[in-house]
Amino acid sequence: MKEITMQKTIMRHISLFVLFTLALSACGFQLRGMTELSFKNLYIQGAPLSISRDLKQTLKTNGVQVVENAEGAELLLELLNETYEKRILSLSGGGLVREFELNYRANFRTREPANPIWSKVQTVQARRDFSYNDNALLGKADEESRLNADMRQDAVREVLRRLTAIKLTTK
Repeated sequence: MKEITMQKTIMRHISLFVLFTLALSACGFQLRGMTELSFKNLYIQGAPLSISRDLKQTLKTNGVQVVENAEGAELLLELLNETYEKRILSLSGGGLVREFELNYRANFRTREPANPIWSKVQTVQARRDFSYNDNALLGKADEESRLNADMRQDAVREVLRRLTAIKLTTK
């Protein structure tokens, strides 16, 4: 009797898994693959930003070699600056902070080595809201830190998306 119940449970789980898989594929979901970039070598210059390391790793994962000097690069990327902002969104009736808004912005520009003119400065930004409670100070500080890291990851993905739009004129 237990064996029959166990088999029914297993079959139910398999059916649910198959149904879930079919639903995901039907809606167009697919795992993120490698990004198609029109260059294989990139030189990064400018200010070392908090996203620099993650950006280099993401480029490497997508088959782009970050070179040590501009001479060997097909594209130059200059990281200009980044800003973090934290502002109060709402207060309680007693004047205590209840919600904050976090903003992250990074500016960059690109150019081909043969072209002396830089592209227009591009800005990537991310924004998060989070509730605040003085009684959970350590937990909220950890949450803020995780939200900042998440915004930096969003910025790296956005820079990569913008780099995919670049079509090199010299090959």
